[in-house]
Amino acid sequence: MILFDRVSKTYPGDAHPALDDVSLHIEPNEFVFLVGVSGAGKSTLMKMITKEESPDTGKIIIGGIDLDFVKKRHIPEYRRRLGVVFQDFKLLPRRTVYENVAFALEIAGMSNKDIEKTVPKVLELVGLLDQAKKFPDQISGGQRQRVSIARSVARQPKILIADEPTGQLDKLTTEEIIDLLKKINDFGTTILVTTHNEEIVNNLQKRVVTLKDGRIVNDQKNNGIYKLDETPTPKPSRTVRTPGHALKMRKVI
Repeated sequence: MILFDRVSKTYPGDAHPALDDVSLHIEPNEFVFLVGVSGAGKSTLMKMITKEESPDTGKIIIGGIDLDFVKKRHIPEYRRRLGVVFQDFKLLPRRTVYENVAFALEIAGMSNKDIEKTVPKVLELVGLLDQAKKFPDQISGGQRQRVSIARSVARQPKILIADEPTGQLDKLTTEEIIDLLKKINDFGTTILVTTHNEEIVNNLQKRVVTLKDGRIVNDQKNNGIYKLDETPTPKPSRTVRTPGHALKMRKVI
């Protein structure tokens, strides 16, 4: 579902790589937390998935799509296959809750008839059907994040990535948002969440991947807990490898 094969990225002017020989495989329907201090490489990894950034070396395959073959003109189409949730919600302030969700479907080319069927169902899923006519500044921060999630899952993406989705929320609202993400995961969506919130990671006990200095230093596949104090293992000497299926993927878009 999500495959990084020895991916590295160094930004111009930086002395050290943002990602350093990162390999990661996330299976369909997994719920994964990505943790690490600021500057560990979490945001860069997320931007690789959304194709906001491209690696210097390595291979990335997302949902069966080899990103090497996604041309610039096809990036918007590729991104519509993903659900993305941000810390700052990114809602349209002059559109109602209903209209924010509907707009995402309009961009995706859905017919008005299908939009009218889909939006109420999605708002009901996130518990906001009774807030459909309100504007973002008329609802709480937690409700705005629910709108953001509704907008992201309305197209039924196979992958949902959430970048600090609870960063601006209080404890109770944070728990509600995480419960909602769990519910979406139970429906079959792969979830990848970046967070600095130790409590929600430890309570959920899902897979936890720790990044440090651009490298994965810990990957707890089951019953994971929040850990930042690992030391990167020495990099193995590079040998000639026979490429796996990652290098055999063909152009999908």
